[in-house]
Amino acid sequence: MTAILHPHPTRKATLRVAPATVARVSHSEIAALFELPFNDLLFRAQTVHRQHHDANAVQLSTLLSIKTGGCSEDCGYCSQSAHHGQAERESLLDVSEVIEAAQAAKDKGATRFCMGAAWRGPKDKDLDQVETMIKAVKGLGMETCVTLGMLKAGQAERLRDAGLDYYNHNLDTSAEHYDKVISTHCHADRLDTLAKVRDAGVKVCCGGILGMGETRADRVALMAELANMATPPESVPINNLVPMPGTPMAGAEAIDPFEFVRTIAVARIIMPASYVRLSAGRQQMNDELQALCFLAGANSIFYGDKLLTTGNPEADHDAALFARLGINGA
Repeated sequence: MTAILHPHPTRKATLRVAPATVARVSHSEIAALFELPFNDLLFRAQTVHRQHHDANAVQLSTLLSIKTGGCSEDCGYCSQSAHHGQAERESLLDVSEVIEAAQAAKDKGATRFCMGAAWRGPKDKDLDQVETMIKAVKGLGMETCVTLGMLKAGQAERLRDAGLDYYNHNLDTSAEHYDKVISTHCHADRLDTLAKVRDAGVKVCCGGILGMGETRADRVALMAELANMATPPESVPINNLVPMPGTPMAGAEAIDPFEFVRTIAVARIIMPASYVRLSAGRQQMNDELQALCFLAGANSIFYGDKLLTTGNPEADHDAALFARLGINGA
């Protein structure tokens, strides 16, 4: 299968896709999944889910912003962009603060600790402190994940050598819709960083954001691109846009909740071995909608008090919901 990419005209995408002999799923097959009756789609997704995962276990991650605000990129959904001026610029956290937060997350049941920095990409000098953070969190017995923006040559290897398990770098949306969301970098830049991460032997955490004015065809294209990577992402965050005041997408129309659940189900079917993470926007969901997402195959959440600069359901509420559903945090 050839890559279905529409990169910036001055750049060449370097993402490796599945060869023709091992093509996993076509656009038409994914579109057909979206068209299934809702109950049929969920039944199929739950069947696939049970073949690859514990049906009643959800992996718990906590995300800490280690450097907030002042990002030079103009991502239309993000309040941390300097272009939108909504989040106060802060310095990189001290390692001691990160260790304290990671220990608190572990004490609440989280098994993966993710650290996010509002950068276009890290400077080499920034990585010294990030490497120390990774080693410290790893020393607590937790899986480690970072999201630092676009990487330069050699940086993924440095993170790997520090003990990094996952690097998060979302595609956000389809290649066709990308320039309607971001103008300061292109779709191919995302693919280039993902290739660096894969080449370094670090696991990939990569998904998208729904509700940014994209069409279903865009959601189909995003799912196809993720599933047809040579190795699909081990972790696939599905975010529901939280419109942030002052950003270009502050007035974005919310995605239909059933369409959101459909996307979770499609991700589960076409990427059966991956963690599918119910990510940003969960605070805006009632318990019943979250339960539908778990039924559709979501088996990872961010767990704790904050998700970067947006709110996240408190851990006690999550624990109560899990108890009602008979779900075990993993």
